[in-house]
Amino acid sequence: MKKIKIESFLEVYTSMDALPETIFSLMQEAILARDTAYAPYSEFYVGAAILLENGVVVRGSNQENAAYPSGLCAERTAVYYASAQYPNVAFKAITISAKGKNKATSQPIPPCGSCRQAIAEYEIRQGEAIPIYFMGDQGEVWKSDSLENLLPLLFTSKYL
Repeated sequence: MKKIKIESFLEVYTSMDALPETIFSLMQEAILARDTAYAPYSEFYVGAAILLENGVVVRGSNQENAAYPSGLCAERTAVYYASAQYPNVAFKAITISAKGKNKATSQPIPPCGSCRQAIAEYEIRQGEAIPIYFMGDQGEVWKSDSLENLLPLLFTSKYL
């Protein structure tokens, strides 16, 4: 038996103000998207924004439904819309912001497992890493240089 060590590295920005200008603007788009979330059950609001290679910004917010699990996370809402409206246009960066209704979220909140797998599909398809920046509603912003950094041992079509 042997052990395999898997490491991930993240960049930490002390606040949104420390972000590069383009990413600061993109995070503002994620916050605007977060404010459109429909989350009457969890009261947890998430927004995502994707900068496409053509300069277009696509936003998505989580959309819940009383018939669990019919809702959809913000990241997948944005990813699927971007792919449907702009097929074959590469994703240059993704920003995510999340907050609870009555609870401060100063800890950066990464995409859930399902969203990671969905984003992985597009990172693999475009053959280029997608930087992902995520935060709560305040405080630090964490950056992963790629989705694979957040989800090592990807399940891909090569296994099918």
